[in-house]
Amino acid sequence: MTEENVPHPTIVGPDEWNARRAELLVAEKALTREYDRVAALRRRLPMIRLEKDYIFGTANGPVRMHELFEGRRQLIMYHFMFGPQDVVGCPVCTGYMAGLGDLSRLARRDTTFCIVGRAPIERIQEHARSTGIRFPFHSSLGSDFNFDLGVSDERGEGQGVSVFFRLGEEVYLAYTTRQRGVELLAGDTAFLDITPYGRQEDFEDSPPGWPQHPTYG
Repeated sequence: MTEENVPHPTIVGPDEWNARRAELLVAEKALTREYDRVAALRRRLPMIRLEKDYIFGTANGPVRMHELFEGRRQLIMYHFMFGPQDVVGCPVCTGYMAGLGDLSRLARRDTTFCIVGRAPIERIQEHARSTGIRFPFHSSLGSDFNFDLGVSDERGEGQGVSVFFRLGEEVYLAYTTRQRGVELLAGDTAFLDITPYGRQEDFEDSPPGWPQHPTYG
């Protein structure tokens, strides 16, 4: 293929480029406003109580689900495709989790992040060490957790993200998304946007009493 045959955007002069860029900016701003509107709806989504007291295998031994929050109010969980019979975890899930950047801001917003798969905890820990996954990675093996949440079924394992909210030791499912709904969740801001409390910044349209801080503060 010659340079002349390489597929590429149309080439124009500066005036036309600036006009077309300004036209696109209008659509981008509309998309941002729509994104904020949907996020506000999400913060008003009701939640449901988890009736079972699930037990998870962790690096520190078995723990009850409310302990996964590490004392915080919200928990974001990535459902990792890693079944009991799998030797290694899903390569797509692995690349996604290994490639995530710093999520320490979540803790400052009363939110914990973790990963859960259905493989034995020893195999999960080895996979995390060998692939550079540095986030808490737990096992739900031996419980109905994955099946109750619709992540696993008789066909195998699925992926997705769920958000939980804690009141004392009671745990509630607040939000869940699968497939393409996970694609844009690549940083702390995007993850906070799917929680009940959101980014907790004062530009947000949130219910009365929600914790809020100065925007970008």
